Amino acid sequence: MFQEHLDFSYYRRFKKKRKCFFTSGILTNRWDCVILIPVSSKKGNRIFIIGAGFAGENIAQEISSKNHTGEVVAFLDDDPGKIGTKIGKIPVLGPIKEFAGILRTTPADEAIIAIPTADKRELTTIYRILSKAEFHRIRILPNISQIVNGHAHLIQARDINPEDLLSRNPVVIDLVESLSYLRGKRVLITGAGGSIGSELARQLLSGGAERLYLLGHGENSIYRIDKELRLLQEGGVGEKATVVPVIGDLQDAEFTSFILKRLKADVIFHCAAHKHVPMLEHNPVEAVKNNVFGTYNLIKAAEAAGTERLVLISTDKAVNPSCIYGVTKRIAEMLVLDERKKGHDFMVVRFGNVLGSRGSIIPLFKEQILAGGPVTVTHPETTRYFMTIPEASSLVLKAGGVGENRGLYVLDMGEPLKIVELARQMIHFYGFSESDIPVSYIGMRPGEKIKERLWSEGEEPSQTEYERIFKVESEPLPVSLSQLIREIEPVCYAGDETLYRNRKALRTILSRYFPGMRVPDDESEY
Repeated sequence: MFQEHLDFSYYRRFKKKRKCFFTSGILTNRWDCVILIPVSSKKGNRIFIIGAGFAGENIAQEISSKNHTGEVVAFLDDDPGKIGTKIGKIPVLGPIKEFAGILRTTPADEAIIAIPTADKRELTTIYRILSKAEFHRIRILPNISQIVNGHAHLIQARDINPEDLLSRNPVVIDLVESLSYLRGKRVLITGAGGSIGSELARQLLSGGAERLYLLGHGENSIYRIDKELRLLQEGGVGEKATVVPVIGDLQDAEFTSFILKRLKADVIFHCAAHKHVPMLEHNPVEAVKNNVFGTYNLIKAAEAAGTERLVLISTDKAVNPSCIYGVTKRIAEMLVLDERKKGHDFMVVRFGNVLGSRGSIIPLFKEQILAGGPVTVTHPETTRYFMTIPEASSLVLKAGGVGENRGLYVLDMGEPLKIVELARQMIHFYGFSESDIPVSYIGMRPGEKIKERLWSEGEEPSQTEYERIFKVESEPLPVSLSQLIREIEPVCYAGDETLYRNRKALRTILSRYFPGMRVPDDESEY
């Protein structure tokens, strides 16, 4: 065996299925196999692109053409037909698995996974290899359904996170085709700074909408998504929709009516809602005021403004609701579905948890793991349905254009996942074992269920022509909506001193309509 430092670009020699070793600027001859990775002559990050397909080529070209601080030194790929070739002046090396221990000796700064068609198993394998190679940063391009017209952009690359490896294999959706019903339209997203709202906004850049209104009452979150969308557009992502940020609160009926008449939105995606179950159990009046009356005000304003279509984002917690959050979302569903009697093109899309959302367990588990544990789980048998934010958003956009005579649609969430298994997988993602980071069971919190359902016994789902979208014939409304609204309104708005902000009175009223939601014995009035 010998090693000799060489200063030429690339050299490769194979001999009959022998193991191959890779190094940086070093010719390493072991078992008659020689592969050389060039030493970068430029300053900045040394970047490896994982995947020598169309996406990898796009990224390499963009890094090369722009004044980027790094340099692509090699592609890594498993395709025997590509290994040993060059794309431009960049060598294609492989197979990927051979890099686990070798790059540790001459580490690169960054890896970009550019395989948009990779499934969960492939991504997990690649991530483990790259982790062992001790890259300073690992980024990933979005799923193929988010790469429009076969062109990937560097600005779309983001740091890899647990949900990329924990989720099921997502359905591939052609965004351009799915969003055709929005071309030339004015689209309003409420709660645009939230997890689902912001992802809808990113995907809607590719829909050909004339205007994209970002409505929210959180100034910072709207600022962030507005800035991100403009950067994406500057980076070549999507079409040139006019992006308009709007700060306001749907609880303000006068504002809601005024702004919808001004904006003249054709389609509304209503994502705005308070969502944290334990927090809302402590603040039931605010939950109702925001989730119920915010939706009520939006519906009335949309009617008056002549809005063509409204899509409410709902949750599996609206099924046989046991918590105040679930009750508020079920009432919101009923308000939207009731509009069908008037001939309005309004609909509900219901689904379970999304990985990485603000209300998801993922951010909490991450904090607990990085703090040294323990990771807290309510019950060993607790299960939840999970889907990634991009997949859920793609299916919401797809469902928004499904059929006529709208109604209630439910997204197929696959099989539910045990929360304790999710905790264990996340512990392993961050490089620990359960002996390092223990799991602790803390018991069920108020309003929580061990298992969730996507539809009730009185609702009948049927598969639509679109994969993973069910149409659900909703059970007859169990309450008089107008009567319910009249009863809870004095609790949320000043007028009756005995009822205003009286949380016990509110729970008592709601429990008559939704018996699955109990009134705690120690519930205070205020």
